[in-house]
Amino acid sequence: MRTTAEVMAWRRETRARLIEARLAMPVAERVGRAAEALRSLDAATDLSRFTVVGLYWPFRGEIDVKPLARDLVARGTRVGLPVVVTPKAPVEFREWTPDAAMTRGVWNIPIPDGTPLVHPACLIVPLVGFDGLGFRLGYGGGYYDRTLAASRPRPWTIGLGFDLGRLATIHPLDHDIPMDGIVTEGGSVRHHHRGAEVDGGADPGFASPACLLGELGGEDPGPWR
Repeated sequence: MRTTAEVMAWRRETRARLIEARLAMPVAERVGRAAEALRSLDAATDLSRFTVVGLYWPFRGEIDVKPLARDLVARGTRVGLPVVVTPKAPVEFREWTPDAAMTRGVWNIPIPDGTPLVHPACLIVPLVGFDGLGFRLGYGGGYYDRTLAASRPRPWTIGLGFDLGRLATIHPLDHDIPMDGIVTEGGSVRHHHRGAEVDGGADPGFASPACLLGELGGEDPGPWR
């Protein structure tokens, strides 16, 4: 069994390798794979049924969800972007709209400037890597784990990334919180960790350790994958 120090060293090396591979992907291929992943997300669940959805500003070759953000706002869903207020603490989510004033935050990533705080019922979380249990490898800051641990009720979380980030395991530690679902260009998988509350207090439940995210919307989930 690996020690915590060994796991953290492995994660640093793996993170660097996966980010390098993502950035090395030809732009046309990356755009095409991103579009397919967004189609998988759209097929998996209807995000517009949430009052507030937390998204992210794309960074270092991540899937660009800005078109999704604009579409959600146009359909009446509020969108929030994460803002680091205090280092090594949960993030806040500030409302984003297409005409929102923006400034620069941690890692020089654009964030809304002076907009209201929002509390997402669903988070779309960017992935550097992920494993078959839904655990996520991120950038190492721990911000999403801290935010999810502190959130009551905890939002439903969907990890969004590329298949190239698939790992046998991320060697999860006690502080790691798994995603409720993972979506890539290869499709969507839901993970059995807990019941997730959605707007209105409905609990979609989890039928099996890995099933189609589409079950949340009540449609035929199709075969296990």
